[in-house]
Amino acid sequence: MQVYRDMNVGTAKPTVVERKGVVHHLIDVVDPSEEFSAAEYRQLGRAVIDRAVAPLIIVGGSGLHFRALVDPMSFAPTDADLRAELEARSLEEMAAELTTVDSTAGSHLDLANKRRVIRALEIVMLTGETPSQRAHSAEADDLKRYVPDIDFTAVGVDPGQGVDERIDIRLSEMRQGGLVEEVRGLSDRMGRTARSAVGYRETLDHLDGKISVDGAFNAIRQSTRKLVKKQRSWFQRDPRIHWIPWMEDEADRAERVMEVFG
Repeated sequence: MQVYRDMNVGTAKPTVVERKGVVHHLIDVVDPSEEFSAAEYRQLGRAVIDRAVAPLIIVGGSGLHFRALVDPMSFAPTDADLRAELEARSLEEMAAELTTVDSTAGSHLDLANKRRVIRALEIVMLTGETPSQRAHSAEADDLKRYVPDIDFTAVGVDPGQGVDERIDIRLSEMRQGGLVEEVRGLSDRMGRTARSAVGYRETLDHLDGKISVDGAFNAIRQSTRKLVKKQRSWFQRDPRIHWIPWMEDEADRAERVMEVFG
């Protein structure tokens, strides 16, 4: 979400001063009104990697976006008009159509998830590729076996039992840093993706009068905990990540990370 301009507080975006000290990439590249896909992230990120003359650090963010940068991950085309037509249809109708052309589609995606069914049907209509065909491709096999496209070293630092405390500290910083005011100023130019970001969608609910400000931050806390659980599960499946134990002292953590790099 740091790709979006003016979404600063809720994304813990590096400050201008920090960015002057260390060159950062893919920050402030699109307006909040725009959709920005993992495919676009891969394209821009790979361009940065290809022209790099110094070591690069990929830090934080979504597991999908991390793998989109380092792994063999291609993205099927999309069509806004077709997507709009599909979104107007019922989940049951689309799931039935999908299983008609691919009887084993349910083995490869959740047919109760409308967003995933729409995307699968869109791909079928645009390319002819079914979920089963895509699941059994050479690319899918490499992804399952965590075979990368580019060489990298990955380090994971997990705060363990202290994660809830760190979440609460982060929420306090967001609240004091003006998250509500930031979202109020952006609300009329936020697209679907930006509005769905953790912290932003709950604050928008508050600004729409659906919940109190305290209720919004309680909701952000719960959403963040769910996100942490999801991200832990995603990254812990990746055998390429070297995990180091949490240490309160930042210098100690840095020393352990450097040990991984030899």
